[in-house]
Amino acid sequence: MTTLAIAEAPPPQFQVISIVARLTADPTKRTVNELQICDLRVAIPRRKGRSGDDRGAVFVDVATFGPLANICGQYLAKGRRVAVTGRLELDEWAAEDGSPRRRHKIVADQVEFLDNGAPNGSAPAGSEESSEEPGGQPAASEPTAA
Repeated sequence: MTTLAIAEAPPPQFQVISIVARLTADPTKRTVNELQICDLRVAIPRRKGRSGDDRGAVFVDVATFGPLANICGQYLAKGRRVAVTGRLELDEWAAEDGSPRRRHKIVADQVEFLDNGAPNGSAPAGSEESSEEPGGQPAASEPTAA
């Protein structure tokens, strides 16, 4: 069950973006100056065309930092469905040939894990689901990173 928090209205220059998408690849973890970073690539399906044709997906890069990056790097994998809330940023740089490049990305404040990525919510073939973590600790139901 999702808990909603009521907060003051953000200032007009503040932006929030929320998406539900599926990871297209395993997360990429890295460390910069002792800061943990986990990059995600997700796909958001487009609506079907008027004739019912599949119109593909929109691909979005997501960056997570600190404890959120650690959790995403540990629990997420290709195929997992996630709900991401954060802010939209624009990266700009010059390519090797000097041409300007741009790309939008989401800097995540929250990532909610929506499923385990297996078809019909079942465990992948050859794996067994357990209600205990190694060390005898109860497993948390799908962790939500905030």
